[in-house]
Amino acid sequence: MARPGGPTRGRLPAVLIDKVLAGAVGPYMSMRRTATSRDFSELGPSMRIGFVCFAIAAAFIGAVWFWLGSPVPMASSQLSVGEKLYCVSYAPFRGSQTPFDPNTRIPAAQIEADLTQLAGITDCVRIYSADQGLEQVVPIAAKLGMKVLQGFWISNNAQKTRVQFDTTVRIANQYPETVRAVVVGNEVLLRGDLSAPDLAATIRAMKAQVKVPVTYADVWEFWLRAPDVAAAVDFVTIHILPYWEDFPIAAAYAGPHVDAIRRQVVAAFPGKEIIIGEVGWPSAGRMREGALPSPANQARVIQDVLALAKRDKVKVNVIEAFDQPWKRALEGVVGGHWGLFDDATRKPKFIVGQALSNHPDWPLQAGGGIAFAALVFGAACAARRGMRSYTNPTLTMWLAVTGNAIAGGALIGLSVANLPVESLYASGWLRSLAFLTVAVLSPVAVSMAIMRETALPRFSRLIGPVEGRARDPLTLTIGAVAIVTVLLALIVALGLVFDPRYRDFPFAPLTAAVAPLFLHSVTMPRPPGARGAAEIAAGAVLAASVPYIVFNESLANWQSLWVSAMLAALAFTLVRVRDARG
Repeated sequence: MARPGGPTRGRLPAVLIDKVLAGAVGPYMSMRRTATSRDFSELGPSMRIGFVCFAIAAAFIGAVWFWLGSPVPMASSQLSVGEKLYCVSYAPFRGSQTPFDPNTRIPAAQIEADLTQLAGITDCVRIYSADQGLEQVVPIAAKLGMKVLQGFWISNNAQKTRVQFDTTVRIANQYPETVRAVVVGNEVLLRGDLSAPDLAATIRAMKAQVKVPVTYADVWEFWLRAPDVAAAVDFVTIHILPYWEDFPIAAAYAGPHVDAIRRQVVAAFPGKEIIIGEVGWPSAGRMREGALPSPANQARVIQDVLALAKRDKVKVNVIEAFDQPWKRALEGVVGGHWGLFDDATRKPKFIVGQALSNHPDWPLQAGGGIAFAALVFGAACAARRGMRSYTNPTLTMWLAVTGNAIAGGALIGLSVANLPVESLYASGWLRSLAFLTVAVLSPVAVSMAIMRETALPRFSRLIGPVEGRARDPLTLTIGAVAIVTVLLALIVALGLVFDPRYRDFPFAPLTAAVAPLFLHSVTMPRPPGARGAAEIAAGAVLAASVPYIVFNESLANWQSLWVSAMLAALAFTLVRVRDARG
């Protein structure tokens, strides 16, 4: 047996790797020996580099998902055993149900099932309308022993508003023990549907016809601008949504922000009771400056606000009970994810005081990412072996493939998970599926192109004159991936420039698609030839959009910075494209 430090020291790992690789590629190598007169030992060093690179990629992907999936600790619950929330906003719409469809009417059984579930966390719900089946909420709540903040919807349609007004009067007078208060309209001043004097008159008209307290609900800033409305109500109901502030508040500071705003309103209206009519945080969607939607941040904000409410004995209505998918049509992904309960499963998103993970399925996503990385490396090896004149891949090639595997493997799981979340209507699904397709194809196809030293073609080689079009399948594939990626990137960039408020940042699939193209550009020699006009134009648009997006979203928004970096990388890639036939 060799003594420690003898001639065999340091050789054992290489020997083991050679044996493993020989078993995996033995049949292939036997064929290659005939064609190229090379034996396995000559290819060993390069293959070992590839094996090490794959190991690095797999370790990196696993570490990323371990970090993403780690439970986020929460402060201990400030609620006493059995203590419930003061009230929770409730809308009964599920799945594809929407208040925008005038024919929608929610069945009583659906509402009763929801209220029975909500009775476990609160004894009160706030509703915003008195039609489409919501007029059944108060009778059902009365049967279950719950209270209701009964609202009616004021719009710029006077006839519809009158019908809702009369319905609300009837319900409040028929169930005075159940209706905790009537909320005359919601954010009417914010939308501009009524002037402050007309709104105050409507409030007084309601007070003249019901015996329960009457209030109005709006964003806190609009209360400060309308003292006449405050004088008309029995108590002031303010909305404080740190995420939607003109200057968004990060989750860590949302609790103190809510406390400070409430105190400001209390000082403005001495002698009036101030309740918080809406406070919450989204669990999914785009960042606004430093305000990041996530399950953990949602739990943290709500728990912080509840702690402040208990300390100062403030009445707080949390928005909202269940996720409302229909709101995504108005506010993007974030609009449909304010619920304490998931819309599809009807399960709670968190338990107060308990740690939770933003990515509870991370082991599956990590495993899938590592398997995808293996696919990328396998495709790269297969492409290199398919060359007529076999040469060992360079270290630069392996590093580029490693980067592709990491970009795809670390982000494919996130792209798949976000697919149903970020897709709305046929157009949304088409865009999301196109993003996912190029996110999957780009790391694989571009890695093959790097190993075969295939240049990225100009767009004209795919969609130009027939006589100049490429014939090689791999060239056609990476060219098609590039074209689709550019089109999707332009949609993202222009949307974030001209209509950014509710636009999401598809950083995961965009990175998986763009990073391989960028790595190809900086590692592969460019062929001689002219640049393409289409590539220059697209690159110019992408490059010009980046400064505005960064400025508009601020440096605090890492999602914006990430997407902007990918747009800049794609613009750089496009202006470097050359073509030998140019």
